[in-house]
Amino acid sequence: MNAGKEKKRMQDLRIIFMGTPDFAVSSLAALVDAGCQIVGVITAPDKPAGRGMKMTESVVKKYALEKGLHILQPEKLKNPQFIHSLKVLNADLQIVVAFRMLPEIVWGMPSLGTINLHGSLLPQYRGAAPIHWAVINGEKETGVTTFKLQHAIDTGDILLQKNFQIGPDETTGEVHDKMKDIGAKVLVETIKGIAENSLQEKQQASILSESSLKHAPKLFTENCQINWNQSIDTIHNFIRGLSPFPGALSKLDDKILKIYRSKKESSTNKELPGTVFSDGKTYLKIAGSDGFIHLLDLQLEGKKRMLTEDFLRGYRLANARL
Repeated sequence: MNAGKEKKRMQDLRIIFMGTPDFAVSSLAALVDAGCQIVGVITAPDKPAGRGMKMTESVVKKYALEKGLHILQPEKLKNPQFIHSLKVLNADLQIVVAFRMLPEIVWGMPSLGTINLHGSLLPQYRGAAPIHWAVINGEKETGVTTFKLQHAIDTGDILLQKNFQIGPDETTGEVHDKMKDIGAKVLVETIKGIAENSLQEKQQASILSESSLKHAPKLFTENCQINWNQSIDTIHNFIRGLSPFPGALSKLDDKILKIYRSKKESSTNKELPGTVFSDGKTYLKIAGSDGFIHLLDLQLEGKKRMLTEDFLRGYRLANARL
């Protein structure tokens, strides 16, 4: 809290919102519902999608259009015309939720700075995929953080945090859906605190040492391959951590198999990891190092996503090992 600063109502602040996916819509809607003055919405340019490659708007843009908000869709964030458009909006504060990296000329523009909503309890899980990695690592708790942007990614001073539990079988998609609503509420509380000058900023360096931090780098296809030599706990967490996107990958009958949901079966039998077991009707399980992973929800290359029982009704297993 900065002594001597004037207290305001959050509705008096001129706010620019930056975001693109569904996660960001919840935050933007919460700000609009709270009566915040959104003077501009920055989102990704329209892009071709689907079989017909029809130009498609981001979900943030669709929401902003419904609410009659001013929209900007820059290709490049350092474009002089875009920078001029931002200056004209004369924002007191910028908010970033699931958007691109910003150049300093953008994040340093407003008098009250730029704040970001991040999907972890910073300083843990800095990076592009904080929800995925928290679930992959078997965390029992995660949360959201609002913080002020600075040069190094996800390292700015913390404003507010809110934690919540991760269930033992919850997927990244399920945690994401809880988090977007929790995050939206925390964001509104943050804007209120900034306006009223009631927040105590906290430096991340004072919380944990760098050596104890877990990171959340972007996931690529090569990171999504299941290692069946690992424990069933590790494999189960990996599967739910990559569900629904990008999906944990293996192979079945030389075709790519994507697994969305699983359950564990501990066993003292030492089956060769990767060996497939099924009755051809109700279950399909694969051996790990200390038991079995039952596949509950899957998609085989060339087929649609389906429950295992539905899959087995129309598929004959050819090989006994992945």
